[in-house]
Amino acid sequence: MTQITTALVSERESARAGQMLGTHILAAFAGEAPDAVIVFASSQHDYPALLEALSRTAGTTTIVGSSSAGEFSHDSNGVGQVSALAIRSASMRFRVGLGRAVGNDPAAAARQAAASFAGIVSPPLPYRAALVMTDALAGHADALVEELTIATRGNYSFFGGGAGDDGRFQKTHVFAGTEAVTDAVVALEMLSERPVGVGVSHGWIPGSQGMRVTEAQGAKLISLDGMPAADAIGDYAQETGQAFDRANALPFFLHNILGIQDGGDYRLRVPLAVNEDGSLALAAEIPAGSVVHVMKTNEASAVIAAERATRAAIEAIGGGKPKAALVFDCVATRLRLGKAFENELKACAQLLHPASFIGCNTYGQIARAEGQFGGFHNCTAVVCVLPG
Repeated sequence: MTQITTALVSERESARAGQMLGTHILAAFAGEAPDAVIVFASSQHDYPALLEALSRTAGTTTIVGSSSAGEFSHDSNGVGQVSALAIRSASMRFRVGLGRAVGNDPAAAARQAAASFAGIVSPPLPYRAALVMTDALAGHADALVEELTIATRGNYSFFGGGAGDDGRFQKTHVFAGTEAVTDAVVALEMLSERPVGVGVSHGWIPGSQGMRVTEAQGAKLISLDGMPAADAIGDYAQETGQAFDRANALPFFLHNILGIQDGGDYRLRVPLAVNEDGSLALAAEIPAGSVVHVMKTNEASAVIAAERATRAAIEAIGGGKPKAALVFDCVATRLRLGKAFENELKACAQLLHPASFIGCNTYGQIARAEGQFGGFHNCTAVVCVLPG
């Protein structure tokens, strides 16, 4: 039997918020401690105080999660909150892995995070998945997903994203037990008797012709088709009749992101600003030599993408009913849609009902699952469905 409970609290005093979550979890499990807790918290919180109170009250140190840029559940969303999901199950097993110094050596960090996994070689249960949260501001998120795939021999489904800090883009944390760590990746191994479902979709389509990335350095896009990247984007803005203010470019970029051609789909990247030299600062790395398009979308497409991701995740659990779910989407999606972001969450809630879910807005989304478009993404809905 699997028991799962979800909660969202708006209490701003961190220790009190942790205590409230722990009390809710114990009540839901008739006084028994959870096997694992997943938690996402606004940067307004004192993370050690929050995590220590949660651990002490709930009776477990098997806690993972991250700072976030908007927290939500099946019936509420906002900023400055804490969302949590707790699991108690006879058919699932959990282990926490932590990898440090992602910015210096993502391969070593991936090996550290996977070192505690029990199912890499001879899993005691047939299905293997992991929640992965990383400090995306440390960079190398794409490489990290690849290195985790190598470290786990390609046997795990991944879902999760990049930690946030309420849209400040200054400092983010991942949570492992009662510890909040920067420049790190945390992973929660989930071994289970039934599959964990993962779905991913974004709803953006090309708005421009393909352009070659002729020079890039990590998350800095220097030139497209041999011209300064900002000039190429400026030409597109002029062609489509849009205002493009280089000194305040984010409003334009929220509606005009970049899509990297990847097979039959596009991995998305959000430009954040125009640098003085005409290059673009992106939310994640972009490879030199790749072909990119300026992408376009609308509010309806975001809802459709969330529905597609949710349906794919439900189908992946093999026809059973969802017990609960985790939902991730980009902070840029929330900023672009404003109040209409609620429509995306309502679409997920309707498809998952009566199962509940929690989630957060992230700085990039992680997905790797059979039959799904994998890697590190921006502006993409990722849904994980947990079986009963």
